[in-house]
Amino acid sequence: MAYVAQLLLLVLCTLTYHSLGAADATGSLKAEAVCAEPQVTSSSSGRITVPLNHRYGPCSPMPSTNEPTMAEQLRADQLRAEYVRRKVLGLGDEPKQSELTVPTTLGSALDSRLYVITVDIGTPAVTQHMIIDTGSDVSWVQCNPCPEPSCHAPNGTLFDPLQSSTYVPFNCTSATCLQLDGNNVGCSSSQECQFYVGYGDGANTTGTYGADTLVLTDSETVSGFQFGCSHEADGFTDQTDGLMGLGGDVQSLVSQTAATYGKAFSYCLPATSSTSGFLTLGAPNDTSDFVTTPMLRVKDYLTFYNVLLQDIQVDGNLLGISPSVFAAGSLMDSGTRITTLPLEAYSALSSAFKASMTQYAEAPPWGYFETCFDFAGVEQDDLTIPPVALVFDGGAIVDLDRSAIIDVASSCLAFFPTNETDGSVIGCVQQRTFEVLHDVGQSVFGFRKGAC
Repeated sequence: MAYVAQLLLLVLCTLTYHSLGAADATGSLKAEAVCAEPQVTSSSSGRITVPLNHRYGPCSPMPSTNEPTMAEQLRADQLRAEYVRRKVLGLGDEPKQSELTVPTTLGSALDSRLYVITVDIGTPAVTQHMIIDTGSDVSWVQCNPCPEPSCHAPNGTLFDPLQSSTYVPFNCTSATCLQLDGNNVGCSSSQECQFYVGYGDGANTTGTYGADTLVLTDSETVSGFQFGCSHEADGFTDQTDGLMGLGGDVQSLVSQTAATYGKAFSYCLPATSSTSGFLTLGAPNDTSDFVTTPMLRVKDYLTFYNVLLQDIQVDGNLLGISPSVFAAGSLMDSGTRITTLPLEAYSALSSAFKASMTQYAEAPPWGYFETCFDFAGVEQDDLTIPPVALVFDGGAIVDLDRSAIIDVASSCLAFFPTNETDGSVIGCVQQRTFEVLHDVGQSVFGFRKGAC
């Protein structure tokens, strides 16, 4: 079980994100009125890049003002982390509500995943806005028939497999269906493979597992892309079309396209909702701009991508945390926000950070945030914040973006302590503005600063 702990490090990424210059009282990003969307292209041959946008703000392909509050987002983080922990340790899928310490109601675990890509599926092509998730393998979209309120149609109509000339459902005895393992729930009356996906808050979706043409860009398509056609859902208030699984097991988009792009992908999560990031399939030819560290995998839980922290820097000084504190590993995940640290590591970080922030009065804790300050009367652009860096195995030093150090909505250090000894999480907030390379084939993580 030594590596099992590594899974519990949910790299909480997909995400909340309070830029130092743009947050409202609820902890939401306050977007600019105009999207500063760059022209996104492949950075090297053998790769394909698509735009990735925050769901809330002017860059969103399906704008919505129904962004979860900060308290809801923090509760979603706890749900997701506890769900993975219980799954890995064989404790069942769903945590008891009494175990959750943020008192708020959250409509859906998917509501907490905040980054989407836009693709086309089928012939003729139907546009789909899909959440990305590195903690999931099975991709799915809502399909006809699926009555409301189980499903909804963000684009006005659901994907209809009967109207696509290239859609093929898998037989329930096929090897592909059997590979679904725990997501396989048997056969329909017509012997079509049935899938089921559940999430940490109890939300779930089920339907037929099949294949169709996936269009990533005008020039890049994936024939026979395997995905779930959801005909029934429970617990979703989400306004996207579905989810794109980027996990490490065989059903994910990464695994399905490995023969074309290699088993590698990267993403850059933008610092605010008024700018765009990207998702890229394939590894760069030149990684000289990246700092790299080994990727850790667990044989029985290939979905998750794990990494090993060694220390933390504050204002250029190593904290001298014992490597044994991080021995369980940390999970890189696009579906959680804030990085969690073992209590000993968090205490060292908090002490060093406060020692560099003596010009500001301390404030009471806010929710899970324990190291908070009183910035009353100080303009956000005038805040003096010491640099913080994560030091990974092999000496890779990742200098965090300024917006990933202080959560402006709460005026607190943007890290959580955890008493759990079986793993921690690297959150999406701490990954912002980096191109985070997951080279699964080479078992390497890479970080390129200032990529978006």
